[in-house]
Amino acid sequence: MSKLRILYVASEINPFLKTSDVADFVRKLPQAMQERGMEIRILVPRFGLINERKNRLHEVVRLSGINIAVGDEEKPLVIKVASIPNAKLQVYFIDNEDYFQRKYVFFDKENRFYADNDERAIFFCKGVLETVKKLGWSPDIVHCNDWMTALIPLYLKTTYKNDPMFKDTKSVFTIHNNAFSHRFDSDLIEKAKMLDIDDEMLAHLKTADYEGFIRIGGAYADAVVKAEEETSQSLNDILNDIPDHKIDITEEDEAFAEQYYNLYTQLAG
Repeated sequence: MSKLRILYVASEINPFLKTSDVADFVRKLPQAMQERGMEIRILVPRFGLINERKNRLHEVVRLSGINIAVGDEEKPLVIKVASIPNAKLQVYFIDNEDYFQRKYVFFDKENRFYADNDERAIFFCKGVLETVKKLGWSPDIVHCNDWMTALIPLYLKTTYKNDPMFKDTKSVFTIHNNAFSHRFDSDLIEKAKMLDIDDEMLAHLKTADYEGFIRIGGAYADAVVKAEEETSQSLNDILNDIPDHKIDITEEDEAFAEQYYNLYTQLAG
């Protein structure tokens, strides 16, 4: 078998930004897979907390300049890149002045959840797939992490299913215990739509909340993984509703990386 190509998508990664365990997870697993011979790409948002000069981010002009639709609006996509020190891993950053150039991540300085976090997630998910197309790099597996990436499995099975870049791509959705209580506006479904997607496909988002994002990611991913042993009751209820493509692989497990390696290999066929 030729090298498997794994695309990791998450809201954060060490050492650039850490607000939750996702950052450590997405730092550790890609390197473990690279050491096992897999080809890796990583995409995260360029939140304002990330110091571009300190982390040596620079714009990739050939990848930038696409406009991404979120509802009736189109916003320009800017792509930046940096390398992880002491590792042969490059990280691509999705940026947009309106969505990501703030001093905080999901909550403002008064600890209020940003009302447009749904739009930021939609922009990020669409931007990831368009960036991969521009890279000309066809992933075997797209490994999505946490609620912000939850729409990617849906987009892969609808809008992008006949795209040569993604025609054989499988998705993994790892659920992390990062719930929020905010409920988005009722136009969330309209904003999330893309080509070949109708309201029924987005039905899980009708609740317009954290649960809706997790349910839609779980419904369309080819494999769903629970990252932590201890999770909230509401998250356990969601996981219990997900059919037989659910797997438990926790970081505490000594065979953590090997289990993911086997999962990727199995999905890629």
